[in-house]
Amino acid sequence: MGNSNSSHKISSQDRAILDMKNQRDRLHQYQKRITVLTDREIEIAKECLARGDRKRALLALRRKKYQESLLTKTDAQLAQLEQLTSQVEFALVQKDVLYGLQQGTQVLQMINKEMGGIEGVEKLLGETEEARAYQEEVSQMLAGNLSNQDEDEVEDELKVLHREVQGLVSLPNVPTAPPEVEAPDVELEKQQKAKARARATDQAAIPAS
Repeated sequence: MGNSNSSHKISSQDRAILDMKNQRDRLHQYQKRITVLTDREIEIAKECLARGDRKRALLALRRKKYQESLLTKTDAQLAQLEQLTSQVEFALVQKDVLYGLQQGTQVLQMINKEMGGIEGVEKLLGETEEARAYQEEVSQMLAGNLSNQDEDEVEDELKVLHREVQGLVSLPNVPTAPPEVEAPDVELEKQQKAKARARATDQAAIPAS
């Protein structure tokens, strides 16, 4: 009996691997769900640009970038932890693994908070006092949570969307032929040449005095 119990005892390494698998499963779930939100945030950014509201369009894209960065960060962290737990000297890295799992859980909780539903995303378009308060809250939360590179990428994405919106709002005019240059009156030109030849003929016919 004693041997049976000890053979089924879960080691610290087994527990860490199980926790990582759970985190990985949650991350994959969030990746699928967050795609719906980020797609809507892009649409909101376009709507804001179409009505000249660059500030809210930028806010929507910054929030999208923040959500994507959380997923990327967590994914990279889990990959690193999987590598650590696969090492034979697990006892040497156990502290780092446990700390990493703790950090991963915190980030996943932050992602879960971002999964508040499409209602929260729609508030980025709202004009009510509640919506404006939410927009300000999101703006303050994002301050300092995006790297300079993230901010630059958001600005680039905003420019691309702006060009798309401009193309939709002001559709290109149907190409028209350039105004025709008034063609010279061929008949009149012929008449003038004929008169000139006649004058020359007449002058040649006048006898010299």
